[in-house]
Amino acid sequence: MKAARRRKPIRWFAYLSLLPLLVLIGLFAYYPAISGVFWSFFDWVPAGDSTFLGFGNYLTMMQDEIWWQSFRNLGVIFVFGIVSWILPLIAAELLISLRSARWQYVIRTLLIIPMAFPGVVTALVWGFFYDPNSGVINKGLEAIGLGALAHNWIGDPDTALLALLFVGFPFIAGLPFLIFYSSLQNIPAEVLEAAELDGVGRVRRFWTIDLPLMASQIRILVFLAVIGTLQYGFIAYLLTKGGPDNATVVPVLRTIDVAFSAADWGYAAALSTALFVITLGFSAFVVFVRRKDTGAADGGEM
Repeated sequence: MKAARRRKPIRWFAYLSLLPLLVLIGLFAYYPAISGVFWSFFDWVPAGDSTFLGFGNYLTMMQDEIWWQSFRNLGVIFVFGIVSWILPLIAAELLISLRSARWQYVIRTLLIIPMAFPGVVTALVWGFFYDPNSGVINKGLEAIGLGALAHNWIGDPDTALLALLFVGFPFIAGLPFLIFYSSLQNIPAEVLEAAELDGVGRVRRFWTIDLPLMASQIRILVFLAVIGTLQYGFIAYLLTKGGPDNATVVPVLRTIDVAFSAADWGYAAALSTALFVITLGFSAFVVFVRRKDTGAADGGEM
């Protein structure tokens, strides 16, 4: 066999082509973040005189009831999101059980096509569903004689958050379904054949084979769900603006409201900095756990 060719080192000046990209990233990503941290210690008045407050904005944050309510709402959103994985998991199990590869392909394609629709479009369509006067849900209830159950779903503080959570139902067209399905596809055929020969039923196979082998992927999904929940906001912004009566407020919306409605830019910078630090902490934790799992797996193969 011919000796493998050594990869030629790239000349240092070739890396200069990355300089414009690095400048743009610094200008539009790092600079706003660093600037926000800096101004969070001030009573920031853009294009005006700003007073240094030290940790004053952060002390105000600790006493901000709406801010803490936004995190309570995030807790509900996170728990609901985890529970909603039941449907894509069932769909993946049913799909992988089909013996026809052609039908698997067809149904899988039909299930994931909605992922191509913009999230804004999906949110606005559901906003039409929830319309108290001409919405599909209330009209459907009236059509089957249950008009008494018609409701202003996103206009009532008792139902607004739950209504937002159901946007996108039945939640199959998304990352969880793809991860569950790909994990099931990667289960060795020898394991499944041995289970079938041992008379393992479909339900028992799920609990003893499928679920344990998906544990690593589920753990990563949970971590991603935490980070995604912390960034949740655009659906609530489009449909409720955080109302009614702050029933759907989340940290992102609270920050936007403080900045653009109250024009308290320094306090908004403190809120965004706090959210950034929390998100960064969870992201670092995900990377650490993932690296630890990878290292354990590599060590086990040695």
